[in-house]
Amino acid sequence: MFAIIGVVVLLFIWDRLPVIAVCMTAALLLWATGILTLNQSLAGFGDPAIIFVATLFVVSAGLEATGVTAWAGQILIRQAGESRTRLIVLMMGVTGLLSGLISVNGAVASLLPVVVVMAIRLGQSPSQLLMPLVFAAHAGSQILLTGSPVNVLVSEASLEAGGGGFGYLEFALVGIPLSAGSILIVVLFGRALLPERTSATLPPDLSRHAMTLIEQYRLATDVHHLRVREDSPLVGTARRRFDLSGREGLALVTLKEADGLSARRDTIRQGDVVVVRGPAEAAAELVTELGLSFTEDDPPDLEKTLFNRQSGLAEIQIPPRSKLVGERFFPGMVTESGDLIVLAVQRHGEDLDPSEPLAVGDTLLLQGTWPALEARLKPAEVLMVNSPDLVRRQALPMGPGAWNMLAILGAMVVLLATGLVPPAIAGVLAAGAVLLSGIQSVDQVYRAINWTTIILMGAMMPLSTAMQQTGAADLLATGLVDMIGDAGPHLLLAGLFVLSGVMGQIISNTATALIVIPIAVVAAAQMGVSPQPILMAVCLASAAAFLTPVATPTNLMVMEPGAYRFGDYWKLGLPLMIWFFVIAVVLVPIIWPF
Repeated sequence: MFAIIGVVVLLFIWDRLPVIAVCMTAALLLWATGILTLNQSLAGFGDPAIIFVATLFVVSAGLEATGVTAWAGQILIRQAGESRTRLIVLMMGVTGLLSGLISVNGAVASLLPVVVVMAIRLGQSPSQLLMPLVFAAHAGSQILLTGSPVNVLVSEASLEAGGGGFGYLEFALVGIPLSAGSILIVVLFGRALLPERTSATLPPDLSRHAMTLIEQYRLATDVHHLRVREDSPLVGTARRRFDLSGREGLALVTLKEADGLSARRDTIRQGDVVVVRGPAEAAAELVTELGLSFTEDDPPDLEKTLFNRQSGLAEIQIPPRSKLVGERFFPGMVTESGDLIVLAVQRHGEDLDPSEPLAVGDTLLLQGTWPALEARLKPAEVLMVNSPDLVRRQALPMGPGAWNMLAILGAMVVLLATGLVPPAIAGVLAAGAVLLSGIQSVDQVYRAINWTTIILMGAMMPLSTAMQQTGAADLLATGLVDMIGDAGPHLLLAGLFVLSGVMGQIISNTATALIVIPIAVVAAAQMGVSPQPILMAVCLASAAAFLTPVATPTNLMVMEPGAYRFGDYWKLGLPLMIWFFVIAVVLVPIIWPF
């Protein structure tokens, strides 16, 4: 048993094999050596904790896809002002709350581009903000049960050990002090302990993306909004058949329904608005011929017309070997699918004559619904300058489905907080609602789940079972208890924190927890104390992955945009880890007595 544990830990440290391969090797070795049966060695994949964690990835992806997290980020930008202290307090507070709700990875991935943009706008170095962003997410993961897979594992282990599980909001008793102390440490010492560097590769600021494209392609001049009258011959006409190519100087910009939203129907109806660009004389002729009328109301801002929650813009470039090379495209042209409109075609920054065929390197500006932009632009034929999905998430917070997503999140939180159903059931219901409401497709749900984490948990859980069945956990726990002697449970708690904290800097904190949890449970039993404070200390130590960039995926996520070096992490990470240790040794036993 100890040989298998040693091999697994060494392979994690060696870091030459995929994490999934190491974990599955551990599970197979437990079966091959006869320590566990085949069913036992694979039982982790059916554990409710695995199901719950998988559903959290889906809920997190739904919040990102609908722009809820971008909305939180934009509120942060508006409220931050120019004060560094205010900026750090708000940023770390919002990050901690998001981390507790949707996981560390989801919170950091969502807010990273927002924080970079915020740093640049306020004249701050991104390196002064990105590490606090990640460390705030680690601290915030202890506010709610959903913040980390380790939280779920520890709660389940405590329940099975007879100490009672941890409630959904119970983590906040230590999570809030952890977050508050972390913010204070960064405010007081962050400027001195963090480097002042700017990376050469920063995420783009897409908050003004629409206006940038409008200016680049000169779309803002001579725009007219024309309403379809009852007697217009356009009524009942298919959108894709509406063509202005024969009218010199006049180009279709977009079609809108009477309610002002981008057209979603296949046919044109009375009250719809045709937005065109060209000379006023040409627009007047079109009004007369097609039974239209100039809108009496002040026309809406062009940026809002072209770029809103229903529809947006995509800039594409023609790559070598594209089938579109040699084809002719012109402003106002509706694509074959009928749901995209060509707004402009340029070559070397100048408008391309409609008679000229496309060549490699030409750029086109397309307008359509967000789903159409995402689905129709095939990578084999065009190169997208910026992903429509990325643009929408940054520039348009609270997009389609956002309120539905907030309702789903609220319902899940209520179910978890009240304990009406087990966490796995609450998660399955929430993930199912995300799928059935159309917020995420089946393929998107599959992609949203971090399968490395799921396989790691499922394959490593049997290791905990084997440690208990073979007596390895008893042996290690006995040695630890004997070493402590009469020093008491506080020293046991401190020793397990140090063991978990050190291991968590070099291997996955989830893998660390799965190795240490059975030792902690047996040690608590041998010492005759409750497993709750001991397991909570292990949980806090697993979250204190501050000292190296390889400790967690999020530490690595900010390394390049923050221009951090390996030795930068421990400088701020060590004071934070000491704070976590103090909370674990002093506050945890007060809340959950031995």
